[in-house]
Amino acid sequence: MEALSKKKEVPGESVIYAQQHLANERTYLAWVRTAVSIVGVGFLTTSLHFTIKLSFNQHINTLAIFLGIFACIVGFITGILSTLQYSKKRREIQEGIFIPSNHSIVFVSTLISFLIFIIFMYLSFLLLSKS
Repeated sequence: MEALSKKKEVPGESVIYAQQHLANERTYLAWVRTAVSIVGVGFLTTSLHFTIKLSFNQHINTLAIFLGIFACIVGFITGILSTLQYSKKRREIQEGIFIPSNHSIVFVSTLISFLIFIIFMYLSFLLLSKS
C-alpha cells in the first residue's frame, strides 16, 4: 500500500525541480532589489532636492515631492507583484506547468517608464530654472 502512494522519481528529476525553485527565488530577489532601488531613487531625489535647496520654485518643489511619492508607490507595487508572481510560479513548478507572465511585467515596465519620464521632467525644469 505504501509503495502505491509514493511517487516514482526519475533520477535527476529532483535536481531539475530544485533548480527551478532556486531560479524562481533568485528572480524574486532580483525584483525585490529592483523595488528597493526604485524607492531609493525617489528618496534620494527628493531629499537631495530639499537638502541642497536646488530650487525655490514652488512647481519644481511640488514635482520633487511627487517624484518621491510616486517612486515609493512604484517600488511598493513592484514588491507586491513580485511576491504574487513568486507564489504563482512556485505553484506552477509544483504542478509541473508553465504559464509565462506578461501582464505584470508590462504593468511594472509602464510604471517605471512613467517614473523615468517624471525624473526627466524634473531635471529639465530644474535646469531651465537655473538659466
